Amino acid sequence: VFGNCGVGFAPVRREHQTALIEMMEGVEDIPGITLTEDLKWDWESFPDYLDALSRLPRTIDVAAQVAHHPLRVYVMGDRAIAREYATAEDIEAMGRLTEEALKAGAVGFTTSRTDQHKTLTGDLVPGRYAEHEELIAIGKAMGRAGRGTFGMLSDFEDEATEFRWMRQVAKDSGRPVWFLLTDRSYDPQRWRRLMAGVDAARADNLPMFAQVAGRPVGLTLGLGTSLNPFALREAFAETAKLPPAEMLARLRTPEMRRLILSQEASPRLLEVLPPLSRQIATRWDRMYLLGEQPDYEPPPERSIAAMAAREGVGPDEFCYDYLVGGDGNRMVYFPVTNYVHGDLEVVREMIEHPHTILGLSDGGAHCGVICDASLNTSMLSHWVRDRTRGPRLPLERVVKHMTSETADFYGFKDRGRLQPGMKADVNVIDFDGLVLHSPKMIFDLPAGGRRLVQHVDGYDMTICSGTPIFEKGQETGARPGKLVRSTN
Repeated sequence: VFGNCGVGFAPVRREHQTALIEMMEGVEDIPGITLTEDLKWDWESFPDYLDALSRLPRTIDVAAQVAHHPLRVYVMGDRAIAREYATAEDIEAMGRLTEEALKAGAVGFTTSRTDQHKTLTGDLVPGRYAEHEELIAIGKAMGRAGRGTFGMLSDFEDEATEFRWMRQVAKDSGRPVWFLLTDRSYDPQRWRRLMAGVDAARADNLPMFAQVAGRPVGLTLGLGTSLNPFALREAFAETAKLPPAEMLARLRTPEMRRLILSQEASPRLLEVLPPLSRQIATRWDRMYLLGEQPDYEPPPERSIAAMAAREGVGPDEFCYDYLVGGDGNRMVYFPVTNYVHGDLEVVREMIEHPHTILGLSDGGAHCGVICDASLNTSMLSHWVRDRTRGPRLPLERVVKHMTSETADFYGFKDRGRLQPGMKADVNVIDFDGLVLHSPKMIFDLPAGGRRLVQHVDGYDMTICSGTPIFEKGQETGARPGKLVRSTN
């Protein structure tokens, strides 16, 4: 299900196509040149967009949500990009277009109210400060359509105010309202307060949920990724402009090593990063080596700070020598959220809470620094089979989280269960043989764009609509996937 975080490509007018690409590149780290090369733009309205998606051959089924930021730009033009407030006429148009999109098959609406999301030029996204009346009106449109979920990401600067309008949306629309929930180091009790707000809404019979992750929300950092601990130092930033082999050779010279290690993070480079990501410059106690079989619940003694101390060197020296060693493709893991206490006990509480839904994984977004397509495998291998630093979760419960619960949440009543008459989407898994490997960078997107991929052993067969699409990890070439349109 895509169209999350309020970003997407429909509806769109020709004059704003580049602005939407820059927004997607800035927020989701998908190469702009790849998008420019590959997007056909054979749509304007959201129904046109769905029709365009339905014409494409694909391996698995997909569904689309209405994204707030392109919707706002379509209605308001440059006023939206300047983050002006919407007029009554603007709000009426956004509601009407949302209703039209949902009736055409969109499965939800999403928005983003966080300073973490900026365009390629460093500007906040168009809907960041949208007034509550605008969001409530869109919720009413969802109620008229009688379908879809309302999702959002927020900094919750004013928790009471955010819950007030979310409750109103849930009341007016009767549709599920959800937000992304993580545990953050600057306020470790925040997630419990937000979850209490969800519980209070549910006690009042309002359909509100928190969407949670099954592991830390983290960054994969290497020499070839979008970010790494040295990317904020001027000498490294200049060297990173070289072709990969030449860059690695230069980084391995004693002169360049001394120069980079002598520098601090550049204020100029820090400024363009989202606030949470700036920690990669200094938080060596929060970074871990990502070996061939990654551990997403690493103990404190595995941190770069601890390992460097045992070696008697500085953490930046230790990390630098690790990254430039081997074939130059080594990775470091930095849990940005959900790892405040150095373990996943809080995550377990979130997963097991009756008013949460499992998700929150960037399967395709942030493709130069995140590889969350492996989340489902982590749920099975780590939470069910391998965890040693706390209680495990029952296999049947984890499978339900990832299948029928999410299918039901989005209104997909024809799938998510192994029952006669249900859609034959099946994974045949060698549970004992599940092995998740370290992320690797490949360059197979249009125009040579890069993306992180993560291979896994143990999937004997993956079946979509009764047709095998993967066997022993290899594609069969079959393309039975379709666009799924909402019906309720």
